[in-house]
Amino acid sequence: MKRAVAAASFVLLASCAHYQPHPLTNEPAVLAAPVASVLEARASEIRRPWLKPIDLDLAAPLTPDGIATLAVLNNPDLKAQRVRAGVADAQVFAAGLLPDPTINLGANKVITGPDPLLDLASAIGFDINALRTRGVTREKAMANAHQVRLDLAWAEWQTAGQARIQATRILGLQKVVELARASHETAESLLQRIERAATGGDVSGDRLQSARVAALSAANTLRSAETNLAAAKTELNKLLGLPPGTGVRLAEMPLPTRPPATEALFKLARGERSDLQALQAGYQAQEAAVHKAVLDQFPTLNLTINANRDSAGNFMVGPAVDFTLPLWNRNRGGIAVERATRAALKAEYEARLFNTRAEIAAAEAGLAVAYQQLADAEVGLAQFQRYAGAAQRAAQRGDLSLETAQNAEQTVRDREIAIAQSQEAIREQSIALELLTGTPREAWTQ
Repeated sequence: MKRAVAAASFVLLASCAHYQPHPLTNEPAVLAAPVASVLEARASEIRRPWLKPIDLDLAAPLTPDGIATLAVLNNPDLKAQRVRAGVADAQVFAAGLLPDPTINLGANKVITGPDPLLDLASAIGFDINALRTRGVTREKAMANAHQVRLDLAWAEWQTAGQARIQATRILGLQKVVELARASHETAESLLQRIERAATGGDVSGDRLQSARVAALSAANTLRSAETNLAAAKTELNKLLGLPPGTGVRLAEMPLPTRPPATEALFKLARGERSDLQALQAGYQAQEAAVHKAVLDQFPTLNLTINANRDSAGNFMVGPAVDFTLPLWNRNRGGIAVERATRAALKAEYEARLFNTRAEIAAAEAGLAVAYQQLADAEVGLAQFQRYAGAAQRAAQRGDLSLETAQNAEQTVRDREIAIAQSQEAIREQSIALELLTGTPREAWTQ
């Protein structure tokens, strides 16, 4: 008998979980340079509805799909959120477990009296109420886990889109910086010539002051563009999970076509946006919570099997039932809270739908403005370029002042900067519209 008890105790102890510390580190892996071969291998195996496996080459310029893939695989916030999703899976596992029985043992020694034996008492109890609500508890946990997974999918989609926005911003700002630097160099060169002429009294003070203002304006434009470019590069590295200062080569991105109408995109968003699906899953979880609250209004029931031996040697076995009598409480407070929470989730879902439509319409309006600005900037560009070329040739012959020729070239650069900024705005707004619909633009026409 002793051996059997010892063996049972050993089995129980062996099946128990053991504590093992997992300390934090001050140098997380996300700050180290990523292993290119590992990322490239994982990119060839990635599976997302909006992202297919690709041959990722970190040494080559990154395409939009490459940027999205790298962001999904290597973004530190997404890594943490994927680990956090394991908590919801553990909660589903916990919700499916049966409650352990409770055991009570007791012994009383006779101090005075004729009975020679110990008074022994034992009981084993079962939580029947937990079995009654096990189904809805597990249903709620599964819906919560599904919501967590959908929220993770939405976070991946948004992070990939933001990385693409930063990439197209970098490409546009690089062109602006190049043009602004040329303008600054021209303005500085012109200012130096006018200053030398002003020293000899050949030009007026007003003309010198105008040249100084133009040079200062060109310098401010260049510094602003360089600051924005540096910020965009830093943000892209952050989204891609790369160390600060990492140089990322980017492939050119074509100018997207105009999107479909707002209603068509809103219809697509209602079926494709995973955040809306996550809210639906959360609502289903709350439906299960309401169901459980209604079940909890009924009496809680615990079953106990008692076995006793009194001091005279009499053995007794019998059941005992204890329950809560629902007279005043009846879990009315819990039911009211869960129903109010369900109503709040329903209102939140409807508000998200309303905002989705409004944001899509706003993005389309912004795109229309960007397209109009591009068309306005392109009008007459060829004529300005021809005039600038003719003015430069005339200045070389001495028929026209060099200042006039440089001003003509600056007019062309101003137009080219406006075109670059409009194209950047179109690309950014188009990607933002993809994020709002929850699906890439390739699916818009399907």
